[in-house]
Amino acid sequence: MPVDQSLVGRVFPPTRPYRVFEEKVREFAAASGAGWESGDPVPATFPIVLAFEAMNAFLDEVGVELSRIVHGEQRFAYARPVVPGDVLTATLSVASLRQIGGNDIIGTVSELTDDRGALVCTATATLVHRGPEEEQ
Repeated sequence: MPVDQSLVGRVFPPTRPYRVFEEKVREFAAASGAGWESGDPVPATFPIVLAFEAMNAFLDEVGVELSRIVHGEQRFAYARPVVPGDVLTATLSVASLRQIGGNDIIGTVSELTDDRGALVCTATATLVHRGPEEEQ
């Protein structure tokens, strides 16, 4: 079943606050194949931690199974760097939705803000929701 077009423009509730601990940055860097030491810049892709949480909450709320999603594209635009000690939340909105070949192409924007409400990073993603498989 296609995703409802009325989702375009909808803003979902923010994620719970996430404190950026040095240990979590170190674990993320190691898992992504990079080294990280205190004082180094936080890896540019670190905001995916919150963007992914926001995406999962969105998919749960609209009844789309994560197993039917293919991650098509991800981009990050920074207002300022993420630093250890930040307390961040992500608020996801649906920017676009189109159907191609029985699949939904969903464009999302997750704005990551700090505990003062200031924008830190905008994460945009393209999600492909695979349509039902045809019976053999």
